[in-house]
Amino acid sequence: MSAAPRRVRVRLVLFGCLLALAALAAPGLAQAAIPWSGCATAGYECAHVPVPLDRSGAVPGSVSLAVTRVRAQTDPTNTAVVALAGGPGQAALPLAADFAWVLAPAIGQRDLLVFDQRGTGLSGALDCPALRRATSLVRAVSGCASELGARRGSYRTADTVEDLEAIRAAAGYDKLVLFGVSYGTKVAEAYAAAHPDRVGALVLDSVVLPEGPDPFSRSSLSAAPRVLGDLCAHDACRQATPDVRGDLRRLAQRLRHHRLHGKVVIGSGRRVSYAMGQSQLVDILLAGDLNPTLRAELPGSMRAALQGDSAPLLRLSVRSEGLTTGASRPARAATTGSAGWPAPSGWAAADGGDSDALYLATICEEVPFPWTRTAGLTQRAGEAVAASKRIPRSQLGPFSPRAALQGGPIPFCVGWPTASATPPASAPLPAVPTLLLEGQMDLRTPYEDAAALAATLPGAALVEVPFTGHSVLSSDESTCARTALATFFAGGTPGACATGDNPYRTTPRPPTRLRDVHPEGGHGRVGRTIAAVDATVTDARRQIIGELLAQGRMPKRVGGLRAGLAIVHGASSFRLRHYEYLPHVQVSGLVPFRGTARLTVHGGGTARGDLAVTASGAVSGTLGGHRVHLGASASAGRLPTPREVLARPRLTP
Repeated sequence: MSAAPRRVRVRLVLFGCLLALAALAAPGLAQAAIPWSGCATAGYECAHVPVPLDRSGAVPGSVSLAVTRVRAQTDPTNTAVVALAGGPGQAALPLAADFAWVLAPAIGQRDLLVFDQRGTGLSGALDCPALRRATSLVRAVSGCASELGARRGSYRTADTVEDLEAIRAAAGYDKLVLFGVSYGTKVAEAYAAAHPDRVGALVLDSVVLPEGPDPFSRSSLSAAPRVLGDLCAHDACRQATPDVRGDLRRLAQRLRHHRLHGKVVIGSGRRVSYAMGQSQLVDILLAGDLNPTLRAELPGSMRAALQGDSAPLLRLSVRSEGLTTGASRPARAATTGSAGWPAPSGWAAADGGDSDALYLATICEEVPFPWTRTAGLTQRAGEAVAASKRIPRSQLGPFSPRAALQGGPIPFCVGWPTASATPPASAPLPAVPTLLLEGQMDLRTPYEDAAALAATLPGAALVEVPFTGHSVLSSDESTCARTALATFFAGGTPGACATGDNPYRTTPRPPTRLRDVHPEGGHGRVGRTIAAVDATVTDARRQIIGELLAQGRMPKRVGGLRAGLAIVHGASSFRLRHYEYLPHVQVSGLVPFRGTARLTVHGGGTARGDLAVTASGAVSGTLGGHRVHLGASASAGRLPTPREVLARPRLTP
C-alpha cells in the first residue's frame, strides 16, 4: 500500500472541479440517478452521492460521497473504469488527472469514475485533534477512537465496497472495470467478491491479498534478502559490498542487541545525535519502495556501518522517517508499516484530503490482529508478544520477532477499542480478466504475494516490473507497465518486461579518506580531488531528488553526509555550502541541474582550487596551482532532473 498520509497533491487542473463538488453536497440517501453537474474544468463532471453511515442502522447518519467522472470520447459502453486510491486514508479526487493519464488505454470507450472514499477528502474526511496533541502513541490513538465515537466502526473496506455499489447503481452502469493501487487493490478484490456479476475486469497494481494484510509483515520481512539480492545481481553492487545478503543478516543481528549511534546532518546544516535499531532498518527497506534513492544507497551504507562508519546508514534512517523536514513525530510514528499497510507519517489534519484518522478507523477495525478483540490494552499487548514469538524463523528473513511486532500496525492499534464485529472470511474472486502489476523491488506488497493471488485466478496475467518499487504505474521508469496495461485492454496477453538498466544504480560505499577515492583522469592528489568533487555533487543531487520523491515537492535544503548543506533554488539549481561527502573535504558553489557548475574545494588533503563542471561531466579549472582539464565523466546523467520527476504521475502520497 501507499506511504502514510502526508500532503495532498492537488492538481491545478481539478481545482475548479473540487470547488464545485464541495458546493454540491446534498442531504438524504442514494437517489435513483446521480445529478451530474459540469465542473469548472472542461471534460469533468462532478456530483455527490449520499449513502448511509451505517447500513445496519445502528449508528445514525449519512456520508456524502464526492464523485467525479470523465465521459468516454468514442463509442461509449455501459461500463465504467473506477480508480481506487491507496492508503487507507488517501483522497482520490486530487489524483483524478493522474488516474486519467495512467489509465488512458482503458478509458477510450469507457467512462472514468473517481471518488473520495468515505472519511477522506471531500467525502466527510475524518480528523482527530487527539492525534496532534497527545503525548504518547497509545493516548493519541485511544483519544482518536473516543473522538470518533461509535461511528469509528463504519469506515471499513466492506463499507467502501457498498458505497461503490451505490455509485454504480445510481450512475446506471452495468459493469465496472476496477483499477486499484495498493490498498485500492483490497477494495477492488472485496468488491469483486461481493458483486462478481458487476465486474468486467480487474487491474491490481501493488497487490494486497484479499485476506490481508498480515499484521506481522511476514512476507515483507522474508522478501527483504531476495529484493536486495536482485538489486545487486550481475555485480551491480561491486563498489558497495561483495555480499549484500550477508551484510543484511549481520547488520540485523547486530541491531537486535545494540542500537547504532552517531551524528546526522539535518536540513539546517546542524549535526544532531541519532540512534537506530532493527525496526528502523526495516523502515529504510520499506521506505525504499517509494524512494529508489534510499534503496540505491542502502547496500553501501550497510557495509559502511558494519565497518564502523555509521553516518550513511543513520542518514538513510532519518530520511526514511521524514525527519529531515523537521516534522514532529509522536512516539516513533513511522513512514512505513506492515506489508501493504503504512503507518501514519505525522498525524496530519484531514483538511488536505489524506486522513490519518481514517487510516486508524480502517486498519484497527479490520486487520486480523493476534489478540482477543474485546480485550484491554495489557492483555492485547501480551497476546501480541506471545504470537510474535511463535512465528517460524523462516518467515522473518533475517529479522527478530520484535521487528515483526514493531514494524506494522500493531503499535498503532493495540490501544484502539474496536466498535465493529470481526470481518468475515474473504470470498473467492470471480473468473474475470485480471492483470496484476508488481514491482520487483516492492517490499510493502511483495511480488510473492501477487504471485500467490495470481495462482488462484485462472488466466490472470502477472507482470513483474524490474527495478521498480510500490505503485508500479507511477514509479516504473520504463514503458513496460504502461505497455502491459495497453496490451491487456486491447485483448492481448502482456509479455514479460525486458530487464534493462537500473535507473537508480546502487551507489558506492562512501569513502572515509581521500586516499580511498579512485582518481579521476589520472593518479595522485589532483585526480582524487576531482573524483571527490564529483562524488560530493552527485551525493547532493541524490539527496535533493530523494527528498523530492518523498515529499512530492522541491525541498528547500538538504544536509551533507558529514557536514554542510545544499540550498535548493527551485527546480533550476542548488548551492553547496561547505558540503561534505568525504570527511573534511568541503565543496561550495552553484550547481545547475542542467548546465555548468562552478565549485570551490578545500580540506581533507585535497588539491585546493576552483573547478567548472559541465552537464556532461567535463572538468576544467585550477587545482593546487595547476590547470586541469578532463573530458566527459562516466558519472554524468545518473539521476533524473527535478522537472522530470515532477512531471510523473503520483498515485501514492
